[in-house]
Amino acid sequence: MVIKDVSLEIVCGPTSKLPDTILPEIAFAGKSNVGKSSLINVLMNRKSLARTSSQPGKTATINYYNINGQLYLVDLPGYGYAKVSKTEKEKWGRMVDKYLHTSKQLRTVFLLIDIRHEPSGNDKDMYDWIKAAGFTPVIIATKLDKINRSQKDKCVKIIREKLGLKGDAVIIPFSAKTRQGREELYENIDKILEDHD
Repeated sequence: MVIKDVSLEIVCGPTSKLPDTILPEIAFAGKSNVGKSSLINVLMNRKSLARTSSQPGKTATINYYNINGQLYLVDLPGYGYAKVSKTEKEKWGRMVDKYLHTSKQLRTVFLLIDIRHEPSGNDKDMYDWIKAAGFTPVIIATKLDKINRSQKDKCVKIIREKLGLKGDAVIIPFSAKTRQGREELYENIDKILEDHD
């Protein structure tokens, strides 16, 4: 995957109608401070296309990034941030649920989990939610650079166990800092595009 051209093309809030796109879509979901914006920026070779924030819970919209005119990378609102009101959380929840169940072009959902911690109740709920919508999420274990190399396998095993993943489920350890895992992600995306063609 060579990224030549990227633009934020569509932004949908809770009251927006979701677009009927013709390009395949890959969606990224994860907890508010899991490093989703950093991952998207690394993936797209841009410094600040997706806004990283010291205030988790900032992304309250569904953002569609057009990549090379070939596909949409869809950034879903972060979940599980305590300081957001219950009403706001419900609004985001309905919006994400609607997207997962109605997008005709959605091919894969990447679910980001912080490798340093076992998956939270919110992570498990999101995983089950994605499965219920008919997708098997690809797990990206973020913040790999923040653990010792010797801890990686153990941390991945904990994620696998806590989410109840089958043996063939894909987990990609990833670091936005060292870019480890980026090529594996590109390979996954290329395969999705090949299947689409």
